[in-house]
Amino acid sequence: MKIVAYEANADAGYGVWRDSGIIELDASFKARYPDVRTLLEQQGVSALAAVVEGKTATLKLPGVKLAPPVQNPRKIFCVGLNYKSHVAETKRPDADYPSIFTRFADSLTAHEQPMLMPSGLSRMFDFEGELAVIIGKRGRNIAQADASSHIAGYACFNDGTVRDWQRHSSQWTPGKNFQGTGALGPTLVTADEVGDLSELTLTTRLNGEVMQHASLADFIFPVPLIIEYLSTFTTLNAGDVIATGTPGGVGDRRQPPLYMKPGDAVEVEITRVGTLRNVIASA
Repeated sequence: MKIVAYEANADAGYGVWRDSGIIELDASFKARYPDVRTLLEQQGVSALAAVVEGKTATLKLPGVKLAPPVQNPRKIFCVGLNYKSHVAETKRPDADYPSIFTRFADSLTAHEQPMLMPSGLSRMFDFEGELAVIIGKRGRNIAQADASSHIAGYACFNDGTVRDWQRHSSQWTPGKNFQGTGALGPTLVTADEVGDLSELTLTTRLNGEVMQHASLADFIFPVPLIIEYLSTFTTLNAGDVIATGTPGGVGDRRQPPLYMKPGDAVEVEITRVGTLRNVIASA
């Protein structure tokens, strides 16, 4: 099942993406669960599956503005340096623990919505294609063996990074949190449809040219370990987002460096998860 959030006819909502359209939810269901995070917190994706069973798409995509599939996550965690190819190009040593930083919800944008380059402040706006994990069940001190039961599904993520601001200090927060720089979507694909992550391939394209291409089997820290690690120091809540890191090939490490600029089109494609597309615009 592919869960999508959207704005249409001056109304914000969510539904299920099917047959090039969206299955809308009835008013009573939306009144009980007004957004995807509330649905995950109170019922989980199974409740939505039961409601849309046997229904067809009634809302066609032209004229629909997509939103991040979870618009109001309580927490967004990002994992840095989680592919050996990226560690190698940054010339950093191997690490014993995941490198964790955070994003804010207002730094997110959606599929086919612009990623905003802070043009007056930087020209070093870089792409980072990633798999995002959406938490489906609250938990603390989650063992790796139990991690899958806390996952609602997955989405594509582009961790757009303002590189010079990232390097103002040893803390990466400024370069990762300009408004509208991180793209999430196009949908939340439930875990049962995605299956074994090690079978998936991630590809990032800039203006049609492949920049990154890697198997998710190349993770240094697999998703269950990341969930165990994060949930040791904080509670993971339904709707929280975990971006799992980017492979080698980022623009900043190319010779010469290659950064995104207004008008560029960038795509992040992940097997069985979908293709996230954005055009770069000046903030």
